[in-house]
Amino acid sequence: MKTTRVLKVMICAAALVLVPAASLMAQAAEERGAPPFLPNPVLVVSTVPASGDQNPYGVAFVPARFPSGAVNPGDVLVSNFNDKANQQGTGTSIVRVQPDGTTSVFFQGHAGLGLSTALAALSEGVVIVGNLPTSDGTCATAQAGSLLVIDSSGHLAATLTDPSINGPWDMTTIDRGRGRAEAFVANALDGTVVRLDLKVAAGSVTIAKATTIASGYMHRCDPAALVVGPTGLVYDPARDTLYVAATEDNKVFAVRHAATTSHDGGTGHVIYEDNTHLHGPLGMALAPNGDLLVANSDVINPDANQPSEIVEFTVEGRFVKQLSVDPAQGGSFGLAVAVSGGTARFAAVDDVTGTLLIWTLPAP
Repeated sequence: MKTTRVLKVMICAAALVLVPAASLMAQAAEERGAPPFLPNPVLVVSTVPASGDQNPYGVAFVPARFPSGAVNPGDVLVSNFNDKANQQGTGTSIVRVQPDGTTSVFFQGHAGLGLSTALAALSEGVVIVGNLPTSDGTCATAQAGSLLVIDSSGHLAATLTDPSINGPWDMTTIDRGRGRAEAFVANALDGTVVRLDLKVAAGSVTIAKATTIASGYMHRCDPAALVVGPTGLVYDPARDTLYVAATEDNKVFAVRHAATTSHDGGTGHVIYEDNTHLHGPLGMALAPNGDLLVANSDVINPDANQPSEIVEFTVEGRFVKQLSVDPAQGGSFGLAVAVSGGTARFAAVDDVTGTLLIWTLPAP
């Protein structure tokens, strides 16, 4: 009953606060002469499973070719970073959200995992999630972690470790099919980004090669956020460029030749630096109109008048629009966009309330 009352309040609040969310991409579309996005009601669902896990971080859409099982194409997956006692780095669950808002537990791991924003579903029927575990919820006990490979039935198939994986905080993938994929992983414990060339077979994944392609991003422990370092990643295949949201740097960088380089390119070059609208950028996604959407942690450069903001900006570095997912600070983190036919779906977590917000919009 308590959860039901909270959700009713949240739905009302979201209708008031977040209806302008559609204009995030609409404004840019109108300025380009493209069809604008139109506002639709937002779906708000709880991401707190029966285990009581809190702090939803990662968000991933299940792709169209994913074999039906414990999840289906079009579902949204959400990973939890905290346990029921709200200790960071101890969450163990991935929640499935169906298009109608029905929720269930897709994966339940062992105690003390700390499932991070590094979450992706590959079309060949596997889900990959990063973990940055602690034993007591503090950075003093943070470990390097790993990537967990989960099959389409929600069972752990493999655990990927490598010296280049050091606090996997976020991830994006190139899903090539036919047994091949690349995963770009942002490491919060050493300020690097690694490209993992993956072999996918029989519901499992192995690392064929690991290459550090970027480094030098600021990183540190933080009592509120546990760790602060490079986070959101978006890959642009047309430019072979990886965009990196660096939280402590309070900037977004571009790393060229991301899928092909065999060298460490440092931080890359800055494409967006905006102390007015950036407050510790975290999760990042590509909007259907080509703009970038980035969540803000409010740990860096906080502004009480701009809490829990998601910011839209062009890849040329021009601010477009922003929206708040919660009136309190620290609510925005993971987000994802999926386009199918003429429809775009935009999903973002509010980890203050433990909810996922989903908009369904016409694609440009």
